[in-house]
Amino acid sequence: MAGDVTPSRGLTALRSTNLIFAVLATLAPIAHVLELPNKLALDAPLWLAVQQHLYRGWGPLLGGPVEIVALATTLALSVMRRRDPATWRLTLAAGIAYAGMIAAFFAFNDPVNAALNGWTPASVPPDWRDYRLRWEIGHALAAALSVIALAAMLRAWLIERDRTRLETR
Repeated sequence: MAGDVTPSRGLTALRSTNLIFAVLATLAPIAHVLELPNKLALDAPLWLAVQQHLYRGWGPLLGGPVEIVALATTLALSVMRRRDPATWRLTLAAGIAYAGMIAAFFAFNDPVNAALNGWTPASVPPDWRDYRLRWEIGHALAAALSVIALAAMLRAWLIERDRTRLETR
């Protein structure tokens, strides 16, 4: 790849798809971080209502599939870039970050979601703030990892773009 003058159509299409999903995978976690100060001010019944109604379907319909496609396209790109150490290392770092996002969801967010699905405003446990903090930590971690992954994928793309420009002169 480092010696190729122009990237293959497959690489170009995969890279474009990956960058689209990299951006999409960053949006929801960043939105959660931006909401954090206001959500920390909510009382238990209102926080529970937000969790049970506003976020219903986000994970299975949007977040999960987007993160999985971002990881899958990143892994495919790592195979295609394996002979180019500069872009391969960046792609590998992004893949590790996406895997970390998925692991953070299962370590932090999924247990909280499972617990609060059975709660009612009258049955919120006294330690509900611990659940809220765990849920927010999971999303903050996902936001940081998604930004790392997106930055790595953009940097790899810039390396390929600049190399192509130099080689076509």
